[in-house]
Amino acid sequence: MTTIEKRKLMDKDAPNRSTGIVNGTSSNILNWDDVRFSWAYPKYKRMLGNFWTPFEINMGSDVKQFSSLNEPERQAFLKIIGLLALLDSIQTDFAGKVADYLTDSSLNALMIILAQQEVIHNHSYSYVLSSLVSKDEQDRVFDYWRTETVLEKRNEFIMKGYEEFSDNPNVDSLLKAIVYDVILEGLFFYSGFAFFYHLARHQKMVGTSTMINYINRDEQIHVDLFVKIYQELLSEYPEYDTQERAREVESIFKEAAMLETEWAHEVIGNQIDGLDVEDVEEYIYFYANVRCAQLGYERPFPEYRKNPLKWIKAYEDVDLGKTDFFEQKS
Repeated sequence: MTTIEKRKLMDKDAPNRSTGIVNGTSSNILNWDDVRFSWAYPKYKRMLGNFWTPFEINMGSDVKQFSSLNEPERQAFLKIIGLLALLDSIQTDFAGKVADYLTDSSLNALMIILAQQEVIHNHSYSYVLSSLVSKDEQDRVFDYWRTETVLEKRNEFIMKGYEEFSDNPNVDSLLKAIVYDVILEGLFFYSGFAFFYHLARHQKMVGTSTMINYINRDEQIHVDLFVKIYQELLSEYPEYDTQERAREVESIFKEAAMLETEWAHEVIGNQIDGLDVEDVEEYIYFYANVRCAQLGYERPFPEYRKNPLKWIKAYEDVDLGKTDFFEQKS
């Protein structure tokens, strides 16, 4: 395996423009007009343009509505918030670990922004819970990952991929870790997002759903960024672009989809009025196909080519800056 070396803090003998995505040379001085990857600066501008904070979201209506949710809705709401808090906490740390090994200073900068956005996401979950429940209940939600069996399986699945890279950084382990990252940010959030959008569709908890939309928008960019890094790695190290890897990635996505559907049955089941768990299950398979195809591989579930939750596109694709999109004209 090709070991990856950490980027130097400064190298006066190296050019500003990096000579490789990893294991290259670079002064580590960032000049956006002299970077290796042409797509980095547009990505930087878009990430900056998406900046937001939880304080911008008015939770007044949600505070009034939360007690009127039925018991399955309240439990699903809290469990999904607990899950999202866990995943974004892991992601903040993982982004920093990857950044250490990216030779290119512009990609390091993008990773730092990504990590900062994950911190904001975690703050938003605290912000939502502190608006709706007691401190004791908030603490209980943030500890779900310690006691929920289904969550524990998902955590172990993701950590397996992340820790392999953290413990033994090489090109192969980084490629695998990116696959797990795309699953975390591009699949493991999505049944949870669907639940919040379902509530908003029925004019429930609109403040929380607005915040989820901002998070969803960030995560889409994060997935795109990691996909770009994956593609650049394979371009510079083509010996790792093998049929064996393709089969391995498809297998990982199949396991991820199984874990995500198990979670959907746990928190949604057949107890959320108007949201059929069978549709959510098909939605998970559909997005597993989307993410696997983004990485350049065959769809693991070829029979699921259409989004069964067509109504959700109105929430996923909205891009209206920082204004409350529920107040906009159609």
